[in-house]
Amino acid sequence: METSVAEQRIQFVWDFESGQWSMTELCERFSITRPTGYKWIHRYREAGEAGLVERSRTPHACEHRTASQLETLIVAARKQYGWGAKKLLRVLTTRYPTRPWPARSTVNDILARHGLLRKHRRRTRWAHPGAVPLVTDRPNQVWPADCKGQFKTRNGTYCYPLTVTDHFSRALLACHSLPSVKTIGAKPVFRRLFQTVGLPDAIRTDNGAPFATTSIHGLGALNVWWMQLGIVHQRIHPASPQENGTHERMHRELKRETTRPPAHTLRGQQRKFDLFRRRYNEERPHEGIDDHVPASRWMPSSRPYPARITPPEYPAHLEVRRVSAAGTFRLHSAQPFLSNALRDEHIGLEEVADGIWNIVYYRTLLGRIDERTKLITGVD
Repeated sequence: METSVAEQRIQFVWDFESGQWSMTELCERFSITRPTGYKWIHRYREAGEAGLVERSRTPHACEHRTASQLETLIVAARKQYGWGAKKLLRVLTTRYPTRPWPARSTVNDILARHGLLRKHRRRTRWAHPGAVPLVTDRPNQVWPADCKGQFKTRNGTYCYPLTVTDHFSRALLACHSLPSVKTIGAKPVFRRLFQTVGLPDAIRTDNGAPFATTSIHGLGALNVWWMQLGIVHQRIHPASPQENGTHERMHRELKRETTRPPAHTLRGQQRKFDLFRRRYNEERPHEGIDDHVPASRWMPSSRPYPARITPPEYPAHLEVRRVSAAGTFRLHSAQPFLSNALRDEHIGLEEVADGIWNIVYYRTLLGRIDERTKLITGVD
């Protein structure tokens, strides 16, 4: 027969009050210690059966609890400034230097308890598609590109050289000085290059701006535009510049000859870049192509820059969805988020397993989605 703890305590007291049992005998029978037995007898005589109910074990006082006055000051400072725990502690310590302020983690706990802590969503880490081995047998198969190695001109303006080469011929196709790595400055450089010499099969870059973002498949305005033009975007693995080794070697020469010292202005720096590009392509023998000059191996692309972007055409077995202005698309009754870079674009959905769909844009496999969990994952 099962009994509750309270019922056993009541039975223990009744047996003791009957006078038929000693405290030692009862404690052995109920498997408790003598001090515990006397405790229950004392509570029963003070409060009756209500005294045998289990009491809270929470301490009446907490020595390390933050004083209410300090907590009030922390909450007031947060509402006044809206800053995080680190800055709030610095301000409050300066304002009240003699008070024992708690640790940063405790301040965060106080802010969370008052509903004043903003929790940031953990960023999704997408699978990296990697890059195929860099092997070419004709011009315009792969164009390595980069936008790094920033430096200041003598008037204090930052210069970010955007460079594009042809891997097969080693020709330096573009070297343009930009004031930042924003897409708004990089896209016109590529457009002029495409209009002048045609389109490559692929462009190979690192994972930084303006070429890629932290979105799925690194989607950004620039590489989405390349996909629309039928250009494959090859991204090297993070922290692996050797996967774009020929371009890195050119950058070393570029810096040595054009930035030591730099020009006074961006316009003057561009003149230095133009002079270096002509000499690099037409005069400097290159060991990677048997000491020929790059201009002797280079020719324009046979793929012209189109006057208008051709919309994607997907096979009939794919379901076509339009990406909304918010970056979402419809899958049954749900609208999972994909990317803001594809807003107003059409993607293809291909079911490859039970409830598992490939997400395709033009010829590029962006990722997969599970229709049960609505979770989008990248593809290696």
